[in-house]
Amino acid sequence: MEQKHLEFEYEAKRLEQTISLASKQLKKARESNEENKADIIAAKKELRENTSHSISNLWNAEQFEALAELGQYVNPVLDKIADYEEVENKILRLENLIKSPYFARIDFKFDEEDAFEEIYIGRTSLKDEKTHEMYIYDWRSPIASVFYRFVTGEVYYDAPVGRISGEVNKKRQYEIKNGILEYFFDADVQIIDEFLRKLLSQNTSNKMKTIVETIQKEQDIVIRDMENDLMMVQGVAGSGKTSIALHRTAYLMYQGLTNKLSANNIIIISPNSLFEQYIENVLPELGEHHVQSLIFEEIMSLVLQQDKIQSRNQFLETLITSDRYRTVIKRSIELKTSLQFLEILNRFVEDLPNRWIAFEDVYYKGKFIIGKEKLKEKIVGRVNTPLGMKLEQLEEYVLELIEENCGRISKGEEARIKNELLSFTKLSIKTLYFELFKDKEYFNYLAKNRMSFEHLDEIFKYTNENSNSSWLYYDDAIALSYLTLKIYGSNEYRTIKQVVVDEAQDYYPLQYEIFRILFLDSKFTILGDMNQTLEKQEDITLYEQIKTILNKKKATLITMDKSFRCTNEILNYSMKFIDQTTKIKSFNREGEKPEVHVFYNQELNCNKIIEEIAYCQRKDYQSIGLICKSEKSALVLYDMLKDYVDLQLIKNESTCDLQGVFIIPVYMSKGLEFDAVLVCDTDKKNYESEDDKKLLYIACTRALHRLNLFCQNEISPLLV
Repeated sequence: MEQKHLEFEYEAKRLEQTISLASKQLKKARESNEENKADIIAAKKELRENTSHSISNLWNAEQFEALAELGQYVNPVLDKIADYEEVENKILRLENLIKSPYFARIDFKFDEEDAFEEIYIGRTSLKDEKTHEMYIYDWRSPIASVFYRFVTGEVYYDAPVGRISGEVNKKRQYEIKNGILEYFFDADVQIIDEFLRKLLSQNTSNKMKTIVETIQKEQDIVIRDMENDLMMVQGVAGSGKTSIALHRTAYLMYQGLTNKLSANNIIIISPNSLFEQYIENVLPELGEHHVQSLIFEEIMSLVLQQDKIQSRNQFLETLITSDRYRTVIKRSIELKTSLQFLEILNRFVEDLPNRWIAFEDVYYKGKFIIGKEKLKEKIVGRVNTPLGMKLEQLEEYVLELIEENCGRISKGEEARIKNELLSFTKLSIKTLYFELFKDKEYFNYLAKNRMSFEHLDEIFKYTNENSNSSWLYYDDAIALSYLTLKIYGSNEYRTIKQVVVDEAQDYYPLQYEIFRILFLDSKFTILGDMNQTLEKQEDITLYEQIKTILNKKKATLITMDKSFRCTNEILNYSMKFIDQTTKIKSFNREGEKPEVHVFYNQELNCNKIIEEIAYCQRKDYQSIGLICKSEKSALVLYDMLKDYVDLQLIKNESTCDLQGVFIIPVYMSKGLEFDAVLVCDTDKKNYESEDDKKLLYIACTRALHRLNLFCQNEISPLLV
């Protein structure tokens, strides 16, 4: 007991010294930024006083010298602002560090050395700038990997200089809150598992949290992988896929200090806006800011320069609720996003100059300049140059020919000629695309009659109906985005070096082709779970398809089969809805068995749901999710409960804090987790197909601690 007391005193003193050093650096940083602020104000004042030119008058050749003079004063201001922002980020890191400087320690001895060195590990590093002593090592540093991958004994880690071997004789973990050491323990496998079990038993928060204290060995391998250009992770529900992806992003940025990778070189593709909001705190908590996050609809909107595009959530809602169109919707998107259709689109682009571009002979002031056949020849060549670029170059070529034959032309005349040339150099890609679905014979010609397309008449009719809508439907928007990129190319994301794609199973081959074009020189981290596919059937071969499409030099697939989210009872119940050959290991956390409540009376059903909500609130659960199959079903339930329960309704593209009681469609709940889940509409009408099984699996595996299912009228046969 005496020894434990002495060790606590030692650790408390070490913590005090660490906070003292961080506080001094914080004070210095704040003083530095006060100076930076004063310098910025002074530089702005000098800019106003010493530049008499109006900015609006500077953008012409005659005012070039004045513009250069303005730059002479603007650049120092921009430099000072950059310095200020850098120091502000340091201030934020130090403020967070003081609250909880570190979470672990390893006592490490290098081979051929006698003494063990105490290595303290935290979310960010701290070094004494005078003595250069490391007080804290960043969790992403090479030596910190020892904490995640080994128990005590012989260990190693990979550093830039090569593999370093040594020995660890102590692994210690800390709980530090607001700068106060609450407790610590020396960890072995059993104690670490118990610590993690305790953390997992806590109630969830409205935002995803970091997991730096509990990263598992197999997770750490994924996070630190620098060898592969394409890292694919097949992870079961609750395996921490998204957390790992975000921690991997932070790790890559840490490594970027040496290979020039910064926040604007990384992009995260999220499944929807609600999920985007749910994960937004993770990277800032890890000390990394300004990483760009997008959903696929935003990419399509940018490529197509169009806002009225059906979102994936709207697409899924229509698919789930439309008895009349469900089958044709599935067949349509399956065709239009397939690799076979990609070949058709590629041949269509090749055929555009021959069949769809109405070239004309060019005359200027009655003089013949060039014939339409010659213009077509200029376009048909140079197969590696995008067609759109060749058409733009054709305008310049014609203008050069006119000047060669007729002399110099004015700017106004040049604009007029270009406008006339637009009749065959400007393509309406949307119009051309829908022409594909008006001629079945031509469609089969592009398919070279080698492809078998069932139900083509049905898809043609459906597509032609949709072409008259003011909205662009999701399946057509994907195909149109590819066609636009094929014709015009894109440099929008050329600075991106790392791409993270979550919910990989929800994307189709054509979407991966779009990723390949947009992020041509990027490395990829792709995460998915075949068991959480919604409107289609997928298996592990999808990853081979992704590998082929993205065509990266080095690729690997990691399988993560341990679920940390659900209790044993919830996980075992959820597994009845998926392929029984799927192996899922539970982290072995005990809880209550899920129950199914069946009522043939709406009032009794509502009363039981209200009673369950009240029970969960008494248990102090922070998030209680009422999951329905569709938004339509969620609206009905909301109307029934709103006068009795304080609750939120989450609809298409909603963004809100996932706290309290809320009703959410199942397709929007993917990737999220709640303390308690009530699946509220499990009758036969809603759940009976193979696709419905996947929906039930997704809904049930959102629950951390408690799961109950409610059915009014005849129960779904999938629950029996």
